[in-house]
Amino acid sequence: QVQLVESGGGLVQPGGSLRLSCSASEGTLRDFTMGWFRQAPGKEREFVAASRHRGGTTNYADSVKGRFTISRDNAKNTLHLQMTSLHRDDTATYYCAAREGAIILSQLQNSGMYNYWGQGTRVTVSS
Repeated sequence: QVQLVESGGGLVQPGGSLRLSCSASEGTLRDFTMGWFRQAPGKEREFVAASRHRGGTTNYADSVKGRFTISRDNAKNTLHLQMTSLHRDDTATYYCAAREGAIILSQLQNSGMYNYWGQGTRVTVSS
């Protein structure tokens, strides 16, 4: 059973930056397709970004494209989400998700395709 632990959330002003991290308790993240999702209060969970396994392509929600970057540190078995130019509507709890092996491109944004989830880290964008 892979356990995912997110960190790096907090309070940031509009226009600011944060870097979220997700570490895995076991396994090699390189063999997993990894994703970031978020859920704002009163809203459904939504896709943010994904990184396909074994150095595959990345994929972003239109709302974060050009502002957020998903990356892996394979040596530390850690996934990152660098967030810049943060908006108030980026406020949410951010979740790391994983699935061993591949997810086809058309399903990367489908939360049901991921079978491991972290507890989430809260990001608040406010002045």
